[in-house]
Amino acid sequence: MYYEYWGLKKPPFDNVPDPLMYVSSHTSVENTIAETLFAIEEGNECISVIVGDVGLGKTMSLRMVIDSLDQEKYKIAFITNPDIPFIQLLREIIGQLTGKQCDEKRKVDLLEAFNKLLFQTVDEGKKVLIFIDEANAMSPANLESLRLLTNMQDDSRNLFTIVLAGQIELARRLEHPKRANLFQRIGTYCTIEKIESEEIVRNYIETRLSLAGATRKIFTDSAISSIWTYSESGVPRLINKICKLCLKAGETNNLHDISGEVVTQIAERFQKLSGPAMPQRKPRLRYSEGATLDESDDTVGKPAPVTFIKEGGALEKQVSVTFAHEEREPERPASVTFAQEEKEEPEKQVSVTFTQEEREPERPASVTFAQEEKEEPEKQVSVTFIQEERKVVTINDRVLQTEPQPPSEEPAPVSANEGEEVAIEKYGINVSIPPHVMEQAQSFTEEHRARLAGVLAAQTMQKHPQLTVSVGADPVMIWSDIRECILLRLRQDQESAVMQG
Repeated sequence: MYYEYWGLKKPPFDNVPDPLMYVSSHTSVENTIAETLFAIEEGNECISVIVGDVGLGKTMSLRMVIDSLDQEKYKIAFITNPDIPFIQLLREIIGQLTGKQCDEKRKVDLLEAFNKLLFQTVDEGKKVLIFIDEANAMSPANLESLRLLTNMQDDSRNLFTIVLAGQIELARRLEHPKRANLFQRIGTYCTIEKIESEEIVRNYIETRLSLAGATRKIFTDSAISSIWTYSESGVPRLINKICKLCLKAGETNNLHDISGEVVTQIAERFQKLSGPAMPQRKPRLRYSEGATLDESDDTVGKPAPVTFIKEGGALEKQVSVTFAHEEREPERPASVTFAQEEKEEPEKQVSVTFTQEEREPERPASVTFAQEEKEEPEKQVSVTFIQEERKVVTINDRVLQTEPQPPSEEPAPVSANEGEEVAIEKYGINVSIPPHVMEQAQSFTEEHRARLAGVLAAQTMQKHPQLTVSVGADPVMIWSDIRECILLRLRQDQESAVMQG
């Protein structure tokens, strides 16, 4: 083996969370471990959070926390793949805590079993701990269910502690205003940063070599400097990868030590190999906050200067954009086009276009929009919503047809037995969902339910044009808010159907 060539007893730089290879020189990791242990052992907290970019040591921190605990005092569940339905997630947690497979399938039975397990653990003088790695993969619905789970606590103390670890996306979700109830329950909130300096990187490398059995210096000073540069200034995972490849190259070429030249050759070759697989994304151009438009008569049709900035914030260029204001009757809304680039789940970017045509007052306009999933470019799903005397929704060749609407400007009220109503209190409107649409949505995948919610949100905005006529109204945000409310109702109905089944 390559490490035996260097007189080592085991691989020193494998990217695995081995507590025996832990180096206590990474300050932010040290602080994270200490604060998380406090939340568990002394702070009586119900939630502790660890966030950080990829490759900085979140999983290693979790392993060090678990390794530092008195195993006789706790029952521990460690979830590494939380991107599953909440019922399955709860079943996995119960199975790990009890040491046997959980066969319950209904949510109500699982919650009862979990609650019973909590009090049994307290009677044994122990506490339940739930560690969830890669928590950024959890859906917003699962995060909300997790918040409701924390209500199962004793009046005087918390019966269990949940430790969430994930990438920066987890922080964005937790800090979203819609999750204020969950965020307020977080006891400790730790952020892991890169290794602070080149000198600490040197200590990190030499300590890991020593733990693996090294008795001499292997990496020269120039090698350490190059590793600092090519590891993006202190990313532990990249440090491990570069050092491991260098040791293998040294063994292959019978080298006595690793120089800066060797590190450069290895690191640059690694970057070239990874280049085609990771194309650089072009920065998106956005309007700057200072861009204004004068709508007075003397500026109509004239170019207005607008500043565009890169995603990172650097000034890109200034261009002139001409805004044309067509004369129209006040009661006839203008055509509106907008693109949704930022939403609660940034990994999915949705482009939505609404077109409002001229029409007679008693006939609703046709509305067409397309959702493109940039996450899976090979799959483009076209969704068309046509409003005439009868409304039809088509999703991937599956047709949902609602009841005919009366020819009036205002939609007819829907009684309780004609469907479900979702109250959007923020905008003072109600959204009616026909019963057979609710029933068919129960068999949909989460992806199809999300698309259906988008269709219904678009319909709602078309029915209530007053939502977007006020100055400063953001059609994207309004559409997103309405869609989230509808999607939550569809999920609740699906969960109720599972429980009853």
